[in-house]
Amino acid sequence: MDIRSLKAWYTPEKHVLKGLDLTLDEHSVVGLIGLNGAGKTTLMNVLCGLHDGFECASQQYGGKAFTFDGNDFKGDRYIVFSEDESFGYFCFDEYLTYVFDCYGKKPDKAYVDTLVERFGFGEYRGVLIKDLSLGNRRKAYLITGFALKLPLLLLDEPVNGLDFNSTETLYSLIAGYKEFGTVLFSSHILESVTLTSDKVLVLENGVIAKTYTGSGITPENIRASLGTEEGNV
Repeated sequence: MDIRSLKAWYTPEKHVLKGLDLTLDEHSVVGLIGLNGAGKTTLMNVLCGLHDGFECASQQYGGKAFTFDGNDFKGDRYIVFSEDESFGYFCFDEYLTYVFDCYGKKPDKAYVDTLVERFGFGEYRGVLIKDLSLGNRRKAYLITGFALKLPLLLLDEPVNGLDFNSTETLYSLIAGYKEFGTVLFSSHILESVTLTSDKVLVLENGVIAKTYTGSGITPENIRASLGTEEGNV
C-alpha cells in the first residue's frame, strides 16, 4: 500500500495529519509511534474508512488505485481498535462466526483453539463481550484478527489492557504474521516496536518525521526521536 500526502482533520481549519506519506510493504511488520495527540488513531481510522475528513494526492493498493471504504480493500483488512465496545451482546464464538461470515471465510478451528489457549481465553468464550474486562475484550478481537489471516492487519494500541503473558503472546504473533500478510500497529510501549517491527515510523506534527529499519530500530534512537527517556513512547 502506498499513500501520498494524506491530510486529515476534525475541523477543516486544523489538520491533524498534514501531508503524510505511508508505504507498507507486503509481508512486513510496521510499528507506528508518536507522542499523545500525534494522530496515530486518526490515521488508523482513515485507513479503515471510518474518518471522512481527509484528502490525499494518491492511494495505491496492490499497484492499483483504491478507496479506504471500497469492498476490495475492506475484504483484505481487519482492525483492532484501541477502544471498542461493539457486538457487546455476542459471545466470542458468535462474534468470530459472524466476522468470518462477513469475510466469506471459514475459521480454522484448530488454529482458533490454539490462539484461545495462548491468550488464556478459554473460560471466557461463552461470556458476552460487554461483560468482559478490557483485557479480555481486547483478546477476543485480537484472536479474531489473527485467525482471519488477512493481507493487512491494523492494530491500534493493541497492548492496552493485556497481562504479561498475553503481551508476550501478542509480540510473538505480530512478529510471525509476515507469513500471512502485513501488520501496521500503533503503540506507546517501546518494547512492542523494538521486539517486533521491520520498520518503525515516527509520527510527529502530522507527518512521518523519521523512519527506522533493521539495526536502526533501537530504544536509544526511538527515545531520542521523541525526546523521551524511559519506558513509554
